[in-house]
Amino acid sequence: MSNNNIIKGVFLVALGATSYGMLATFVKLAYKENFTTAEVTSSQFIYGIIGILIINLFQRTKNKNTAVKATPKNIMHLMLAGTSLGMTSVFYYLAVKYIPVSIGIVLLMQTVWMGVLLEWFLDKKAPSFQKIISVIIVLIGTALAINIFKIDFNDPTIDWSNGLFWGLLAAASFTTTMFTANKVALGISSAQRSLYMLLGGAVIVFGFSLYTQVTPFNFEIFTKWGIVLALFGTIIPPMLLNAGFPLTGIGLGSIVSSLELPVSVMMAYFLLNEQVLLIQWIGIVLIITAIVIMNIQFKKNK
Repeated sequence: MSNNNIIKGVFLVALGATSYGMLATFVKLAYKENFTTAEVTSSQFIYGIIGILIINLFQRTKNKNTAVKATPKNIMHLMLAGTSLGMTSVFYYLAVKYIPVSIGIVLLMQTVWMGVLLEWFLDKKAPSFQKIISVIIVLIGTALAINIFKIDFNDPTIDWSNGLFWGLLAAASFTTTMFTANKVALGISSAQRSLYMLLGGAVIVFGFSLYTQVTPFNFEIFTKWGIVLALFGTIIPPMLLNAGFPLTGIGLGSIVSSLELPVSVMMAYFLLNEQVLLIQWIGIVLIITAIVIMNIQFKKNK
């Protein structure tokens, strides 16, 4: 693979990760305008499905219907995989409703060690020493990043029990999403795969909305935040990451995508005025270091 293709892939993955990093701050701003989690997630998925549909139609016209079409089996598998995508959105947005965004993104990054455990369970093969070291570093980094020894559980502005609960559930469902997204219906276009996964996620999101929305639905969310949330959450990142990862490879792509963490924290710091202490930045650096260690290929002497 040429250096130009690798550079292009790094650029695409970096932009996709950066977009994801901005998302939670926009959700928090929508909450400040008294929009509910149901309104936020519903508007994001509706606009996301419309956007991905347009992209599919454009690609189909451009390729003159020569692209491989999804089979009914592909569609069923992708929609099932997409349910975890819907759960991730619901759980993550519930988490940042109760805790600062800078803490929420750290909890979401627990996918690093959850992914190792899932891989161990599925492959029946113990993780390598390299992965074990990475997991230990992630756990230490997490303890520092959430400033665990200074948590004030009596702080009335933060609901730690709910925040930690939903944050870890979001990480678990995101881990499932990453595993299924890289294994299901790889023979069809990324736009088709994104569409059917979104449709599967929408089933969860709309079910959650119907169950939890007790006040009249505020349709202003579609004009104020819906398009922004869809662009940065369900349209731009999947397309850029799906285009970039084949060029970078999983290892380098995973390292570059960790940009999501510092971007999310900086957005919260500048736009939400969240306090981020030096010890938390050290924890964030440790988490990124663990991701690098886990994905770097060390040369073995023959």
